[in-house]
Amino acid sequence: MTPDIKEEIESIEEEIRDTPYNKATQHHIGKLKAKLSRLKEKQLKQGKGTSTSGGYAIKKDGDATIGLIGYPSVGKSTLLNALTNAKSEVADYHFTTLDVIPGMMRYKEAVLQILDLPGLVQGAAVGKGRGKEVLSVARVMDLLVLMADVDRLEIREIASELEQMGVRLNKKPPEIVIKKRDRGGIDVASTVDLGALEPETIKSVMREYGYINATIIIRTEITIDELIDHLSGNRVYIPAIAVVNKMDTTDDKKRKKIEGDLSEWDPVFISAGERKGLEELKESMFQALDLIRVYLKPQGEKGDDEPIIIKRGATVEDVCRKLHSDFVDNFSYARIWGPTAKFPKQRVGPDHVLEEGDTVRIILG
Repeated sequence: MTPDIKEEIESIEEEIRDTPYNKATQHHIGKLKAKLSRLKEKQLKQGKGTSTSGGYAIKKDGDATIGLIGYPSVGKSTLLNALTNAKSEVADYHFTTLDVIPGMMRYKEAVLQILDLPGLVQGAAVGKGRGKEVLSVARVMDLLVLMADVDRLEIREIASELEQMGVRLNKKPPEIVIKKRDRGGIDVASTVDLGALEPETIKSVMREYGYINATIIIRTEITIDELIDHLSGNRVYIPAIAVVNKMDTTDDKKRKKIEGDLSEWDPVFISAGERKGLEELKESMFQALDLIRVYLKPQGEKGDDEPIIIKRGATVEDVCRKLHSDFVDNFSYARIWGPTAKFPKQRVGPDHVLEEGDTVRIILG
């Protein structure tokens, strides 16, 4: 990272802080934020530890992959060992876990892979302590468990490091479509009320990202920051839960204080060493992953007792894809029973959205 970029970032941040936000300044602030975002991306690329592969050999397995992330010595290794069959080294000193340690957990018929990620240090997002490599692994998780202990409530700090690496926690990407064209400048179309966000501000931010002739269609209410996220094109949206460990070392009074301090996170309280609170944690992880169970019914046979685990909102085609690519290539139609069937044995196509408890029979052509 060059001093020039750092100084330019600091200058823009100061100008944004010193500029009152109103209708008259919105356009100017939008341009500044877009420029700041691009400079920070450049800063990250120039920082130490720029490996996009993370420096760790990660093979995702099971129905979903969960990453345990936090600063050193908050009990991630102890928790992994308590939840799974993994053997992650546990000690009372920092940086015990120097690699990514995987384990497998079965819950409600779902097979969940849990990864104990190396401890973060402050400044991880700009490369300190191989932090960028750890955070790049976090970017591909299906769920992140942000872990702290009763004496080091660093949940917001962890979230901030992830935010700097383009990870958006517990948010949905804005519904925006951009269509480039040969001429005509930038047109803004919206199916929702954009409130105080002016079309000229949107156009100005888009120009910062190189758009000259395009139509942008906005289908959800957005902020300038969300527009910049979309234009950046490298943001990921991941569900997350907060866990506070070592509750066996404190009392109800401190627990209530922590609940107030971290109210926006609604943290799960556990004692990994004493194996307390783990069932509540398992349920919280399962709910956050938003998984459902559907069952197969081969022709001429009764339905399977063992479900297939898929994300809520998944379709018949997603089930086919999970079974084998041949099922997608040779798909003819499907029969369904259960909550989404209008009547038993309803014939549906590949786009039919399934729900918890549905039974599916796939017919190949």
